[in-house]
Amino acid sequence: MVDHDVVTREQWLGARRQLLAEEKEFNRLRNRLSQRRRELPWVRVEKSYVFDGPGGRTTLAQLFEGRHQLIVYHFMFAPEWEAGCKSCSFWADNFSGIPIHLQQRDVTFIAISRAPLDKLDAFKTRMGWSFPWYSSGGNDFNFDYQVSFRPEDLAKGEVEYNYRCMKTTMSDLVGISVFYRDDNDAVFHTYSCFSRGVDMLNLAYHYLDLVPKGRDEAGLPSPQAWVRYHDKYGV
Repeated sequence: MVDHDVVTREQWLGARRQLLAEEKEFNRLRNRLSQRRRELPWVRVEKSYVFDGPGGRTTLAQLFEGRHQLIVYHFMFAPEWEAGCKSCSFWADNFSGIPIHLQQRDVTFIAISRAPLDKLDAFKTRMGWSFPWYSSGGNDFNFDYQVSFRPEDLAKGEVEYNYRCMKTTMSDLVGISVFYRDDNDAVFHTYSCFSRGVDMLNLAYHYLDLVPKGRDEAGLPSPQAWVRYHDKYGV
């Protein structure tokens, strides 16, 4: 950073206008990509899923809370873990204020994990979060939507994740899935993304992308090696 170019205000404006043209083109491409995403065909959800939540046992259709669209953040929290994933917690710190706004556009936002509800509630209290969080520990939901893997799957050496076969020893990985419910309570799977595909849901990363040092992760053992639970920074 010490050797970075320093120019006059007029030179800076010229460079900034050039970048602005690229930013506008990126926004046009993003709009087209978002339209392509909305135009994807749907798959009807035939299997029955029942989740444990704040109001008791809840079906997939009931998770919509009367709305037509549902966003599920697949939060990495396996049943045997005592705390949720640190990276998912980084993402979740961005969640608490948005559900009320999404509801105005006919969207319900929730998180789902395989850990039992008492663990989810305890961790949610510790973190100070308010978004709805449900347990799928009693059903196949996480396995069917390819964010959790049974021991026999891991023993094979490869699992299907992010639409390809990959090696992992992790029983749970991150993802986002979207569903639509019609007026007859039929539910359809419309979209899922995984891995770097969830980047667009982390507001803090978007702000870091604006600053001179960016995410500043190049020299780390792994990109998110710096991330801590928000109550553990400085400890």
